Amino acid sequence: MTESFCIAGDIGGTNIRVSLVDSEYRIISKLKEPTGAEPLSVLFRLIDRTMSEQPAGRKLCGIGLAVAGAVDRVGGVVLRAPNIPSFTGLDLHGETARRYGISTIIENDANAAAFGEKIAGAGRDFKNFVMLTLGTGIGGGIVADDKLLNVAAEIGHTTISTTGPQCSCGNLGCLEAYASATAIIGNAVGAIEKGSASILKDCYNGNFYKMTAEDIYKAALEGDPLSRSVLREAGKSLGVGIANLVNIMSPDAVILTGGLLGAWNIYIEAAIAEASKRAFPVLFSKVKIVQSSLGDDAGTVGVAALAFQKVCAA
Repeated sequence: MTESFCIAGDIGGTNIRVSLVDSEYRIISKLKEPTGAEPLSVLFRLIDRTMSEQPAGRKLCGIGLAVAGAVDRVGGVVLRAPNIPSFTGLDLHGETARRYGISTIIENDANAAAFGEKIAGAGRDFKNFVMLTLGTGIGGGIVADDKLLNVAAEIGHTTISTTGPQCSCGNLGCLEAYASATAIIGNAVGAIEKGSASILKDCYNGNFYKMTAEDIYKAALEGDPLSRSVLREAGKSLGVGIANLVNIMSPDAVILTGGLLGAWNIYIEAAIAEASKRAFPVLFSKVKIVQSSLGDDAGTVGVAALAFQKVCAA
């Protein structure tokens, strides 16, 4: 019997990942490239490579694409992608179907990650949980009664302050504008520009505008006061967002994933401490805040599982 597989793409503001996934949700192969200025070209190049390298004796039954932005699941259009501007308004389903002639589904990347964790990761232990993806931006996915909720879950674009800074979405005071990697880098650069002392000033031969969130965390580990302060403040803002989620939904867990988890002992610990102060104690005491067990593969596994359920089974 020919075994079926699907191609799963995870399109983020920093990187695009494309993987070959089998019907048991095992990742057979995966490729990654920076998102860059032409993300659709990058995506298609990675899909082309994946299709050319597919193993013999397997049938491609569908393509699943997880996108960092608000999506129209039925129409397959990316409604808004603040961190991938060229994708806003893009008929991604149509573009992909025309190029490959294969059934395709489109899903928000954080929703896909939440479903991935429910299917094969840390979410298996929880009936109700909220997933937060912490990277270039902040995404969210919600599982209730063991099912992925068909909602936008744009948690990164919930307002935690009625005043700035301005978010990439155009709003003021979004959680993402305070607690994402983009915000952390922007705050560190801004402080240095204003004269704050930091070892980050000398990174990249003085071109500190090239710094990454990882650079900031490494500097924090070396005792750099500015880096530690920036990470703690971002963590406190994340904690406000988590407390709001706990008070609204009372989930069994909040599952965290994304590149910023590397700064757990500063950024995440500050978030947990702040959330514990702001959430109702009786609700917060029931919530577990845990790391994703699938990591960067959560979105891939989730969108692959959705593709197998929605188009491969059709």
